Amino acid sequence: MPTVHHFDPVAFSLGPLTVRWYGLMYLIGFALFLMLGKLRSRDTWRGMSSQDVDDLLFYGMIGVIVGGRLGHVIFYGPLSHYLTNPLEIFAVWKGGMASHGGILGVIVAMWWFARSRKKSFLTVADFVVPLVPLGLGAGRIGNYINGELWGRVADPALPWAMIFPQAGDSLPRHPSQLYQFALEGLLLFAILWLYSRKPRPAGTAGSLFLIGYGVLRIIGEVFREPEALYGAMPLGLSAGQWLSVPMVLIGMACFAYFWRRPARR
Repeated sequence: MPTVHHFDPVAFSLGPLTVRWYGLMYLIGFALFLMLGKLRSRDTWRGMSSQDVDDLLFYGMIGVIVGGRLGHVIFYGPLSHYLTNPLEIFAVWKGGMASHGGILGVIVAMWWFARSRKKSFLTVADFVVPLVPLGLGAGRIGNYINGELWGRVADPALPWAMIFPQAGDSLPRHPSQLYQFALEGLLLFAILWLYSRKPRPAGTAGSLFLIGYGVLRIIGEVFREPEALYGAMPLGLSAGQWLSVPMVLIGMACFAYFWRRPARR
C-alpha cells in the first residue's frame, strides 16, 4: 500500500508563537547562501568580499520574499481575489510563494546591489547563481512537509508513491516535491558549482542557471499535478513549464553571446 503523507507542518510552538517547517526551510536556504558565499569570496579573482556576501544576503532576502509573493499573486492568483482584497497580497504567513517570481526578485536585487556598489552585474550574477539552488531545494522540502504541490497520479506499484490527503482523494501520487528537490536543488547546484570553480567568460554562469533551472523545472513538472487555476494549457504544458520556456531560450541566447564575446575582442 502507498505511504500516506502525515507530516505536521508545525515544527514547534513557543506559547502563541508557531514556527513552521516551511519558514525554517527559508532560514536554512539563507544560511547555506551565507556559508557558501563566504567560501567563494576567499577566491580574490571573483571580485567579491566577505562584506559583499553579507550585503547580498540582505538584498537577496528582500528579493526572494517580495518577488516570490508577487509572483504567486500574478502567476497563480487568482488575481481577481487579490484585486478585491489587496491586503491579502501581504499575507505571506498564509502561504503562496512562486519560484519564478523569487528568481525575478533576486535578479532585481542583484542589479540594485551591483549599481549601488559600482560593480559589474554579470560578475555579481556569476557569483550568486551557484549559491541559489540549495535554497530552492530547501523550499521544495518545505513544500513536501506541507503536503502541497503534490504530484500526478502514479502507478500504485511504484514503491515510493504516496497518498496526499490534502489532494482530497486517496490516490497514489508521485512525491514530485522530492523530485524537484533533487533536480532544481542538488543537481543544479552541482552543475553550477563545478562550472564556476574556474574563471569563465562573464555572464556564462548566470546564463547557465537560466538554462539549467528552466530545463530541470520542465522535467520536474512532468510529474507534478498542474495548477487547477489554469486547467489544460497549450501543448499539454503546465503553467510552471510555460514560465520556464522563456528562461531556457533567454539563457541559451545569453550563454552563446557571452561565450563568444571574448573571442571577438
